[in-house]
Amino acid sequence: MFSKAIVFSVAILAARVGAASDSVRSQEPEKTVADGVYTDAQAARGATVYEASCAGCHRGDLGGATGPALRDQRFARQFAGKDLKALFTKATTMPRNAPGTLGDSAYLDVVAHLLKENGFPSGSHELSADSLDGVRILPGRPKPPPAVGDFSYVDVVGCLTADRHGHWLLTRASVPVSAPVAASAASTTGATTTPLGTETFHLVDAMAYAPNPYKGQKMFVRGLLIKLPEEQRITISAFEMVSPTCID
Repeated sequence: MFSKAIVFSVAILAARVGAASDSVRSQEPEKTVADGVYTDAQAARGATVYEASCAGCHRGDLGGATGPALRDQRFARQFAGKDLKALFTKATTMPRNAPGTLGDSAYLDVVAHLLKENGFPSGSHELSADSLDGVRILPGRPKPPPAVGDFSYVDVVGCLTADRHGHWLLTRASVPVSAPVAASAASTTGATTTPLGTETFHLVDAMAYAPNPYKGQKMFVRGLLIKLPEEQRITISAFEMVSPTCID
């Protein structure tokens, strides 16, 4: 009888210890891709693999072409809320014409690149196959734009004018903002409401865009910014009218 009581007591104690352990586990914070699950070096390797094997279908900026986008709303719809292993598993089905041929380490590097491009921070440990489970994917976060400096690719809005030497200028121009180098075409979304500013830019190759009909109009310009001691220049890659008048 006494031995049965001991066994019963031990069973109760074990049950209580198990319940306490479960309670502690339930209180542990959930790990997500925002917790730094890859390294910058790993993402850099992944960028090289992605450019060689993935960019042809998904574009260099992950914007999607013949393959779906791998960022923003498309990324969130397909992967948010799932374990990171789901993204890795999907990656291993690529490239479309040779699935699974890159090797696990290369696919892990590509996943690291995708996380970085979706705005998630790096950490001190590389992503490994053993660390995929239990890491929840979140919707992508906008990456902060790079600082604008000499030889930055920029968007500006301003008034198209010509000086007495016949040089075409963008005057009363907005402060330049970083533009996506990989974009296949310029987007003037928001340009009509962008206020004019105080900047002036010499449009180096404006004559290639037949500028005369646009003189005095509010223009959107995308291109490479060149800062010289005496002036700022832009070599144009996109040139569009956003308003027939230059009045804010």
